[in-house]
Amino acid sequence: MVIFGAGGDLTKRLLVPALYNLAHTGLLPDNIAIVGVDVVQQDAAAWQTSLHGMLQSFLGDPQSESRIDRIDESVWAKFTARMSYVQGDFSDHGLFELLRQHLEELDKQHQTGGNVLFYFAVADRFFGPLAEQLGHAGLLDEQLHDGQPQRWRRVVIEKPFGHDLESAKALNARLLRIMREEQIYRIDHFLGKETVQNIMAFRFANGLFEPLWNRDHIDHVQITVAETVGVEHRAKFYEITGALRDMVPNHVFQLLAMVAMEPPSGFDAHSVRNRKADVFAALRSVKPEDAVRGQYGPGAVHGETLSGYHEEPGVAPDSSTETYVAMRLSVDNWRWAGVPIYLRTGKRMTVRLTEIAIRFKRVPFAPFEDTDVERLPPNWLVLQIQPDEGISLQFEVKQPGPVVDLAAVQMAFRYRDWFPAEPNVGYETLIYDVMIGDQTLFNRADQIEETWRAVQPILDAWAKEPAGHFPNYFAGTDGPQAADALLQRDHNEWRPLPRT
Repeated sequence: MVIFGAGGDLTKRLLVPALYNLAHTGLLPDNIAIVGVDVVQQDAAAWQTSLHGMLQSFLGDPQSESRIDRIDESVWAKFTARMSYVQGDFSDHGLFELLRQHLEELDKQHQTGGNVLFYFAVADRFFGPLAEQLGHAGLLDEQLHDGQPQRWRRVVIEKPFGHDLESAKALNARLLRIMREEQIYRIDHFLGKETVQNIMAFRFANGLFEPLWNRDHIDHVQITVAETVGVEHRAKFYEITGALRDMVPNHVFQLLAMVAMEPPSGFDAHSVRNRKADVFAALRSVKPEDAVRGQYGPGAVHGETLSGYHEEPGVAPDSSTETYVAMRLSVDNWRWAGVPIYLRTGKRMTVRLTEIAIRFKRVPFAPFEDTDVERLPPNWLVLQIQPDEGISLQFEVKQPGPVVDLAAVQMAFRYRDWFPAEPNVGYETLIYDVMIGDQTLFNRADQIEETWRAVQPILDAWAKEPAGHFPNYFAGTDGPQAADALLQRDHNEWRPLPRT
């Protein structure tokens, strides 16, 4: 495994903790060799020391997204014994010749069979050049027999995969000139979450829900990805990206695909990715009037004063970058025609929450005295992705007593009540799948392009007319009022975010 960007934040916070967890659970191959590549002048020992220090900083930190219970020093010693470091500039052809020689030595030493996983833990501007350097050095060549590689070479690419439809198409074309689609693993860490993968199990392993999963029974769907954090130290990236590019064509649309896809014929990469691609192909391009953007201003939560986006370090005082986006989506197929799908995602909101809420249609008639159908609370099925992972179902019951009074109750399943919490950063499953060659949880070229196609009209409209009314929601609130109006057009309203 070759990690480009070995000294970067992604490697330290997520990749190495995930690899350590795999080693600790015995899922990391014994003959693996891990090579760090970066421009930073250091040796393997210094690299390992910095990684160990980062792991230690995660211990006992409840806010850390990297879950490490403790460091087993015997596991760490065995893990680091397989680590080496190559220093060089990514634009230097000599680096890749040096890397080729180093991999040949490691292959002999550790009997890796010539199999190499290249991980691009770098800024997106390096994706194309790195792939071309690897191709030029012959490092992506596979030995094929009857169309199957006898030794494999795989490349993992992080988001952002393009910044719009045109750049996504260009990057796909650039990569596919160098390697096969089967070698490319476009990673989205949302798909590494157990609760996201469980959506398919919930839908297709139970006979109860799938017959109701259509336009005849579902009124609308709400997808919420709310964050309490601000832009933090990412202003340089966020100023040119914004909430839409950062979250919607990848994370949020992946949740949409899990909810909206047809049952696959099998749980293999080809079948699952085909059904997800069908959803994206049926996704109507979003009209600018069906999207809302927002930016947080100063606010307060629990007495703590919070800065507005314009006051964040590295942000332009007059920035029109959105930190919130909401939109109304339509999937034009037999199952979902006429069912609005709403999504919202933003920073500095009331609570950290990711959930998918399915609202079922109301009963056509209520036979209870003085009970109007419209007054009955709707039935909700809520898939809670994070932080309180679980599934809940809201329905009506009769309250005890001689009078027929109705009350809304919930049945709830929580993961923590049934399954022990395992140390996990969300990358373990994805890295393991790359190693065994399973592309089920990774994006295909056509999926990437269809998701950008769906949001391109919004990007074009917002580029022509930058927002002149920012900020338009207070930090620590649910978002701008215009997002409420978006649903009110359909006589709907957002589920209120819980107050902590």
